[in-house]
Amino acid sequence: MSETLESELDQLRALLEKRLKLSGELSESLRRARRHLPHRLRKAADDLMSAEKSFAHPRLAAALDEEGLVKKARRLRAYLAELDLKDRRKGRLLDMAATSAFAVLCVIALLVVVLRWRGFV
Repeated sequence: MSETLESELDQLRALLEKRLKLSGELSESLRRARRHLPHRLRKAADDLMSAEKSFAHPRLAAALDEEGLVKKARRLRAYLAELDLKDRRKGRLLDMAATSAFAVLCVIALLVVVLRWRGFV
């Protein structure tokens, strides 16, 4: 494993711990981080997880595409660097509030329609 790939993986491990609060081995952290990643980056995370298992074996490590793995690690690192969990949580809460408000408005509108139809309004 080259120093470039090793440093990229170390930076990725640090970002996973800092941004997503996932510590431990890189493969375990990436497995748990998959639900936070967009679909286009999940494949990169899978490739890095499988490559990490191959680093221990000399023949398998020689067969790995290190340039491709470095590019995938850099893409993942760039995404994690701009990730803001606080903003995501706030957006999720606003989405739930908007959905609930819409449901309440629909129920009120349906109630008014039924009352009008029955002749009470």
